[in-house]
Amino acid sequence: AFDIGYTVSGSLRKFEETREPYSGPEGPMTAGNGSIMRLAPVPMFFARDPEKAIEMSASSSKTTHGATTAVDACRYLAGLIVGALGGASKEELLSARYCPVPEYWQKNPLVAEIDEVAAGSFKSKEPPEIVGSGYVVKTLEAALWAFHRNESFKEGCLLAVNLGNDADTTAAVYGQLAGTHYGVGDIPETWRSKLALQDLIVDYADRLYELSV
Repeated sequence: AFDIGYTVSGSLRKFEETREPYSGPEGPMTAGNGSIMRLAPVPMFFARDPEKAIEMSASSSKTTHGATTAVDACRYLAGLIVGALGGASKEELLSARYCPVPEYWQKNPLVAEIDEVAAGSFKSKEPPEIVGSGYVVKTLEAALWAFHRNESFKEGCLLAVNLGNDADTTAAVYGQLAGTHYGVGDIPETWRSKLALQDLIVDYADRLYELSV
């Protein structure tokens, strides 16, 4: 597949050999952003049960990315997406260690690097400290930085991609949260009209949304 990463391809090969669903490597050097960039359908599907949404998002990561930082990045972003689906304001979502489940992070703490992002590290940094790298911690921080700094989906998306480096993934992570917060109507029609498989994507998104609300 075009642009498939080593971690994902290795996990798929391991699954083919072992049939172990959680085939993602757990080493810290494998904490890429491959699992967080595809996350949104999972918290959407389980949004009526926020705690389960967070737990299943962790499981989703482990299929290809078992490193704790990757898993916890997915857990934290899942909480934000569920909160946005539930109507939480942008100020609430970006408050320190937001979670739609009260005291969840106190009982199920995030690894230190993700906890620092959740505490608001993105609010006090500027590029080049903010960088859209392939490392999941930096990807999450960059996406939240763009979300924090914008007043529209388009504005934040351009901020995300213009960080460069792994720009498509930074924008994908940004878009999951910003799209949930702003709604499809705030995504420029000229962008949406160019989507490959647009009808299929819209159909899947509509059905997921119906399950989530």
